[in-house]
Amino acid sequence: MTDEEHRRRSHAERLLSRTPADPTAPPTAPPAVLNAETMPAIVETAIQVAIRQGQFDDLPGAGKPIPGLGDHHDPDWWIRRKIEREKLTGLGPPALMLRVEDRELDAQLDSLRRETDVRAVVEDFNRRVIEARRQLLGGPPVVTKPRDVETEIAAWRARRESAAIADPDPIATTKKRWFRKA
Repeated sequence: MTDEEHRRRSHAERLLSRTPADPTAPPTAPPAVLNAETMPAIVETAIQVAIRQGQFDDLPGAGKPIPGLGDHHDPDWWIRRKIEREKLTGLGPPALMLRVEDRELDAQLDSLRRETDVRAVVEDFNRRVIEARRQLLGGPPVVTKPRDVETEIAAWRARRESAAIADPDPIATTKKRWFRKA
C-alpha cells in the first residue's frame, strides 16, 4: 500500500468513525487533492456518513420495485413511461412513436367513415414503418410490423357492422325535425 492510499484510507476511516453532534452540520471538508483516484473514496465516504445520519430513511418508494420493469426486458422503458406520463405526442424516436400509433390505430380507423380514408391511413402507417426501418440513425429498433391493408379494411368493415347491429340507426333516434307538416 502506497503512502497516498494509506492517507486516503485513514481519512475515510476518520470520517466514518466520527458522528457529528448536530446532524444538520455540514460534512467535513474533502481532501485538498481531488482527482479520479480520490473521488470514489470521497463519494463512498459521503454516502456512508449520510446513511449513518439517517438521511436516506423514509424515502418515497423505499423497498418497492422500480415501476415499469416487468418480466420482459425493454431497454427503453423509461422514455416510454415519460411519454405516457406526460402525455407527449410527436416526440421521441420513430420506433417508440410507431409503437404507440400501432396500439391506437384501430380506434383511429373506427372514427373514419369511408373505405378510401381507411386505406390511405393504413398505407401511410406502413410507409412510415418501412421508412423507420431503413434509417440508420441509431435509437431503439423498430419492432412494429406493417399492417396488411386488405385485412385492416375487412376488420374495419366487421367492426362497423357489429356497431350497426348493436345500434341500428343512432342518428335517426336523435334527429329532430325542424319543421312540421300541417
